[in-house]
Amino acid sequence: MKRIEDLTLSNIRVEMDEDGIATVTLDREAKRNALNAATIEELIDIFTTLPRAGARAAVLRGEGTHFSAGLDLVEHLHEDRRPEEFMHVCLRWHEAFNKMEYGGVPVIAALKGAVVGGGLELASAAHIRVADTTTYFALPEGQRGLFTGGGATIRVADLVGKARMIDMMLTGRVYQGEEAIAVGLAQYLVEDSEAKAYEIARAAASNPPLSNFAICSAVSHMQNMSALDAAYAESVVAGIVNTQPASRSRLAAFADKSAARVRPKPG
Repeated sequence: MKRIEDLTLSNIRVEMDEDGIATVTLDREAKRNALNAATIEELIDIFTTLPRAGARAAVLRGEGTHFSAGLDLVEHLHEDRRPEEFMHVCLRWHEAFNKMEYGGVPVIAALKGAVVGGGLELASAAHIRVADTTTYFALPEGQRGLFTGGGATIRVADLVGKARMIDMMLTGRVYQGEEAIAVGLAQYLVEDSEAKAYEIARAAASNPPLSNFAICSAVSHMQNMSALDAAYAESVVAGIVNTQPASRSRLAAFADKSAARVRPKPG
C-alpha cells in the first residue's frame, strides 16, 4: 500500500503532522485551482491512501486566494472529447469524491474565494465546510452550456435542495456570506477559514478512529438506503462502535462525572 511520501503529485501537495492531521492543498494557483483530469487522478490516489496512512483528519485547502474555480474549461475545450470519453472523465470525478465522502477520515474544507462549479462539487464531498468572508458559491453550468458531472445533482442538491440548485444552474446565482450558510452550503462563516478548519480537524482527530470512520462513512451509506435497511445498518454499526475498547474509558469518565459536560454557551 502506498504511503503519502510515495505518491507522485504535480497539482496537489500533501503533508501530515505528528498528530495525524493531513493538509491537502490544491496547487494550481495560476488556474484558480481549476480541476483538470490529472488533478482528479491525484485526488483519487490521495484519498485512497490517507485512511491507510494513519490520517485522523484532513484539511482540504487551495493555494492562493481561491479554493477552486471548478472544471478546467481550457483543458476541456482543447481536449474536444467525444461523449463517451467525457462520461469516463466524470466517472473519475465520482471516484475521487466518493473516496473523500466514504473513506472514513473526516475531511474539512477550508474555503475562500471561488467555490464554483466543480469546485463546489469537490467541497460538497467534504464532511464539514468552513467559509470565510471572501467565499462565494456558484454553479454557472447553464451559462457555459454545460451540465454538472461531478456529483452536484447528488451532494449539492442534498445541501441546498433541488429548487435552489436548479436556480443556481439556470441563472448563475451566487451565494456568499450569511445567505450561503443559511441555505446549507457551509456550516461555518469565519474570518480565517483555515484556522477554523484546523481547529475542527484537531477536535475530530481526538475522537476514536472507529467512531470517526462510522460517522464519516456510515451516515452517507445509510442516506442511500430505505428507512428499513438504514435502521438495520445503523443497529449493526452501533453494535460495533458502541462496544469498542476505546469507548470504555470515556464512558467511565462520564459515569464518574470527570468528563466534560455538554452545555450551551453562556448568554
